[in-house]
Amino acid sequence: MPNIAYQALIQGGWRDLPFEPFREGITVHWLLKGGSTEPSVAILNYRAGAGVPRHRHAGLETIIVLEGSQSDENGDYAAGSVILNPVGTEHSVWTKDGCVVLIQWNLPVVIQGEAE
Repeated sequence: MPNIAYQALIQGGWRDLPFEPFREGITVHWLLKGGSTEPSVAILNYRAGAGVPRHRHAGLETIIVLEGSQSDENGDYAAGSVILNPVGTEHSVWTKDGCVVLIQWNLPVVIQGEAE
């Protein structure tokens, strides 16, 4: 399988991609959709006020904030920020004014209160 390349994605090329519903207030474009034991890479577009409930990381999660600002219990992350959430860490995520992130999960997260 050849490599997969997305030109100018960080410079706003994500705006031309088709998005689908992901969670309440959040849409997704899958760059690479893995399964329950495989990595996934996606662009998440958060509407103002949207968030993800508290969850645990079963694998490393890497986030690059492309636009806007994303927050969690540890702080606020403006465009250009890189956030690493190692295995076993927990947090919830929200955005006041909306944001777009490039996200990579080694394994799916476990949302508190949802089936594990």
